[in-house]
Amino acid sequence: MDEIFNQFFALARGVWKHRWPGLLVAWVVGAIGAAVVLWVPDKYEASARIYVDTQSILKPLMSGLAVQPNVEQQVVMLSRTLISRPNVEKLIRMADLDLKEKSKEAQEDLIERVTKTLEIKNTGRDNLYTLGFRDPSPEKAKRVVQSLVSIFVESSLGESRKDSDTAKKFIDEQIKTYVAKLEEAEGRLKAFRLKNIEVQTADGKDMTGRLGEVTNQLNQARLELREAENARDAAKKQLDAEKAQTAALNAKNLQIETPVSIQTPEIDARIEAQKRNLDNLLQRFTDQHPDVIGARKLVKELEDQKRKEVAELRKAVVAAPPPLVSNSPAYQELSRMLATSEVQVASLRARVGEYDARFNRARDMMKTAPQIEAEFSQLNRDYAINKKNYEDLVARRESAALSGDLDGAAGLADFRLIDPPRVAPQPVAPNRLLLLPLALLVAIGAGIATAFVSSQLRAVFFDARSLRDTVGLPLLGVVTLLVSDATKVKEKTDLRKFIAASSGLVGVFILGVIVLAVITKQLG
Repeated sequence: MDEIFNQFFALARGVWKHRWPGLLVAWVVGAIGAAVVLWVPDKYEASARIYVDTQSILKPLMSGLAVQPNVEQQVVMLSRTLISRPNVEKLIRMADLDLKEKSKEAQEDLIERVTKTLEIKNTGRDNLYTLGFRDPSPEKAKRVVQSLVSIFVESSLGESRKDSDTAKKFIDEQIKTYVAKLEEAEGRLKAFRLKNIEVQTADGKDMTGRLGEVTNQLNQARLELREAENARDAAKKQLDAEKAQTAALNAKNLQIETPVSIQTPEIDARIEAQKRNLDNLLQRFTDQHPDVIGARKLVKELEDQKRKEVAELRKAVVAAPPPLVSNSPAYQELSRMLATSEVQVASLRARVGEYDARFNRARDMMKTAPQIEAEFSQLNRDYAINKKNYEDLVARRESAALSGDLDGAAGLADFRLIDPPRVAPQPVAPNRLLLLPLALLVAIGAGIATAFVSSQLRAVFFDARSLRDTVGLPLLGVVTLLVSDATKVKEKTDLRKFIAASSGLVGVFILGVIVLAVITKQLG
């Protein structure tokens, strides 16, 4: 610790030895610093305050119908990106700052200076922005702030509309893509339905349901056929009994009929009933329908049977006289009943045959039905997904269009100019009351540095110990200098001169600060 103090005192004595050069440098640097502080031109600050109102009555009214943008975030981002090179160039042209700048280098330097000087400050939650600019010319500073206010307001216009147009363009492209997908899917569904038209039903039942339905219809038709056959057999028995009774009566009253008078009322009634049934069937079905084909076949069989019976009766008339035919109402009614039963049995047989064919086809289709249903489900699922995405995109496009119209009607936000651009009457820079003391400190520092450098260039040993430590040789002795009274008087005079010169330097700066403060106060 003693060694450190010794070194410090040695350096201080060296600086004190060269105090006059340091004081001279301090005066020179102080004068230069004061001149620079007084020479720097004044800068005036123009400012304006803008309030951004992000609340709109249309926004809550259109909630759920239109996209609600984060207006606060957009305004904050706008304020942060406003000072860009294109905006600064536009600002320079609007404020006529480039009239005197002809060269490319001067214009670039102007852009850099304006960019560094412009200020946009946000007070926080209140959406209150302060725009500021400093320049030696008050009028120029005011023009710049006015132009900056205009750019700040205009930059918010059209951005949301541009975003809305971009979103609608993108959605339109996606809609076209999904329209193509839907058309392709609809084409595949159409081809699938045409290919598997037999397995489709109007009521939407699957193959298992259709098979069950056909089975029930077939069982019902078979039951009705058995009932009709039983009714027909009963009618035949009754008719045979009536024929036997009639034959017995006719044997008593035998009369011979001529071949011309031979009649077959039973077959005629059946043929007539079958023809009526055929007419009814032709009114409902085509010629290829199984019931029509069966009815025609039965009519043909009955006509053939009639021709055979007529031929046999003619032969019998020639061989022996025929018995008399009964004309009793019971016989005729039984004949009509039998003919009706035969027609009904034939019709039901045709129906049973048709249902049996349908049952066989449905049973064969059951083998391939699972694969067909799986393919249809896959196609229908893809179509449903594409259709849902298409409808969602159409809804979003309408929402985007409505949002664009909403922004066009209400705007991104309402910009209110709270404080119009104005220039403070007093310059805001430079702060000479602060710069003059700083210049004094710089001058004092320069003087001390000069004295220190001089002491190092012309080193002097002030005690024997430092000399021995520096040269590394043994010290044999020390010669002491005896100071005379005249030398002491001279040193005191020199000290008073140095204190006076130093005090003069500080006093000049203090006086300058006082005068400058008085002038500033008077101007204010």
